[in-house]
Amino acid sequence: MARCEVCGNDYSMSFEVHAQGAVHVFDCFSCAIHRMAPICEHCRCRIIGQGVEVEGHWYCGAHCSRAEGQVGIVDRV
Repeated sequence: MARCEVCGNDYSMSFEVHAQGAVHVFDCFSCAIHRMAPICEHCRCRIIGQGVEVEGHWYCGAHCSRAEGQVGIVDRV
């Protein structure tokens, strides 16, 4: 068993996420999202989907990037 680095739960079905040269251990996806997902710089929500990155800044979508003064970002549907 391995201990979740977010909640501390020692769980037999924990899993590892390998990202940017580091190994993270979680007991559930919600803990993984809490630790790993970027935060929109406008509305402060966790970006679980694609999101957009503009000049090193993360936004959940084009609307939030425009609200922060970024131009040229368009959501596709």
